[in-house]
Amino acid sequence: MEKLSYAVIGLGRFGISIASKLFEAGQEVMGIDINEERIEDAKLVVTHAVVLDSTEEESLKSVGIRNFDYVIVAIGNDMQASILTVLLLKEMGVQKVIAKALNKRHGQVLTKVGADWVIHPERDMGERVAHQLLSPTC
Repeated sequence: MEKLSYAVIGLGRFGISIASKLFEAGQEVMGIDINEERIEDAKLVVTHAVVLDSTEEESLKSVGIRNFDYVIVAIGNDMQASILTVLLLKEMGVQKVIAKALNKRHGQVLTKVGADWVIHPERDMGERVAHQLLSPTC
């Protein structure tokens, strides 16, 4: 497997889950969060952990965000921060931005500001569970 680099912005349940799986797979993972406590918790499951505000362009530049193969925006409840972060990343030239949407409208805005892949975790997992329940092997 080719070694790639990932930055995960927002280390709540969703973000830390992605970061730890990528790290377990031997990938380079930078965990980013505005909350110092979350960064402390993440230090064992990421390559690098950084406290910063992802809505500040200079902060993103300071960690070399453009150099990552993928940047995952997993910001939880702050829709404005999520949208602004995706916009900044795309304006800075980040090639692949994956973003978590809180709802359908949020997802539409994320797409319009340039997210390459928008994930709707609850909807997607609900569909997956229903599919498994309907499968004859369940």
